[in-house]
Amino acid sequence: MTACAIETAAEDGDHEGMPVRPPGGFAITANGAYAARLAGSGDALYAERWTLDGPEPYAVPLPLDQPEEPDARLVPLADGRVLVCRAVDGRRHTFSLLYPTGPGTGELQLGAVEAPGPGPVVLLPPSPDRSCAYAMHAGPEVTVVWLVAGGAFGPERVAEVPGHCAGGVWLDRTGRMLALDRRLGDGPVKTVAVDLERGGEVSPLLQITETSDDRLLLADPDSGLLLIRSDAPSPGHERLGWGVLGSLLPVRFPECLRLDDAAVTPFAVQPGQVLMPESCGVALRIDAAGGSWVGLWRPSGRRMHQVAAPPGWLAGAGAWSAEGVLRLPCSTPELPCALAGLTVPEEPEPLVEVEREAAPAEAPEGERPRVCRPVPLQQAPLTDRRPAG
Repeated sequence: MTACAIETAAEDGDHEGMPVRPPGGFAITANGAYAARLAGSGDALYAERWTLDGPEPYAVPLPLDQPEEPDARLVPLADGRVLVCRAVDGRRHTFSLLYPTGPGTGELQLGAVEAPGPGPVVLLPPSPDRSCAYAMHAGPEVTVVWLVAGGAFGPERVAEVPGHCAGGVWLDRTGRMLALDRRLGDGPVKTVAVDLERGGEVSPLLQITETSDDRLLLADPDSGLLLIRSDAPSPGHERLGWGVLGSLLPVRFPECLRLDDAAVTPFAVQPGQVLMPESCGVALRIDAAGGSWVGLWRPSGRRMHQVAAPPGWLAGAGAWSAEGVLRLPCSTPELPCALAGLTVPEEPEPLVEVEREAAPAEAPEGERPRVCRPVPLQQAPLTDRRPAG
């Protein structure tokens, strides 16, 4: 199914105060093969695994003797098992792997962690290395990251990051570099890169201005495309922007990503576009008083295309194929497990002139072009600042 553009009559504007509702607990593996969610209703909740890489999607229920609590968290692994995190007594959290076996559900208990302070232990997004899973607890002064699946001896503390952290975005395909949005004391939020193979070594990743709140929402390791939320362009009013990991070019904040009285949140980036960040399809969830729908956009495009959500869309969940098809999971009484496909409509002309203005000057003949640094991106200027010399 190809998406059709829907024009909006509202002028672009700020959406301060609009709630950004999180995805409904539907997590998809990094390779798009499996997904997991809490299914059921009322007091009869259970884990459910979706298989997405076959000819047709199908769901496998994974119930146990006791129903799951509403605050249970799930992450699917690339081998088809589902990791579940359960809060036992407030500060203690247990981890188990669920898998189908015969007519029932098998459970492998992995161990437990004690949260070092108040607040929940949360599962990080599925790791791109396909074999590990991580959990995080953010305290007011320190944030702890555990390897909870894929280790040799149960949950293992792998990082302690000074400050209160949120988010969690993978920066590479190996599951080594993790981006977290960190606040130190009463200072602004800045995204940092955490090296999980070097004891949680922290380095700056995103800083637009010294006082702005800069958060990383999504990153694509293939193209280097970054989706950013920051109040740098207009203090007190956050805007969606995009940049390129390791680039010397400025972060851009397209007007087309601003909507009146609606919250716009990116949730998926098209993979496989190596060194072509402007060509990546980006899926955005649009939330307003009247409900939720889908935005489709490319950095090279002139506008964000808005389309009605398919029936039963699990809002905020979806994954792109490398070929540019956005697959949205849907569940209705008639079709409890289904995928709807959308593509970004073609535009008459790419946004060439603006991109040329922001592009670095061509190197003189016979002179080697400047090579941009890879991760981490330490500065993301608002204007095109290049180092002297």
